[in-house]
Amino acid sequence: MPIEIHLDRILVERKMTLLELSRRVGVTNVNLSKLKTGKVNGIRFSTLEAICDVLDCQPGDIMEFRRDSDDEKEGKTQL
Repeated sequence: MPIEIHLDRILVERKMTLLELSRRVGVTNVNLSKLKTGKVNGIRFSTLEAICDVLDCQPGDIMEFRRDSDDEKEGKTQL
């Protein structure tokens, strides 16, 4: 996946649990867990804003774009 999620690292740095973040942001623990593991297709800007506000960080601290390597691209079908 070209977008990597670093929510777990930020939580450790802030000494905060996912459950505490969930309560402070107003998003279920299950949904934040899915975000943390990268098992989501998207995130609302309002949710991202709330997470950044609570964690005192920038969106780029939580997410990172990684370009697929050429080896991975060769095995993909282009449309």
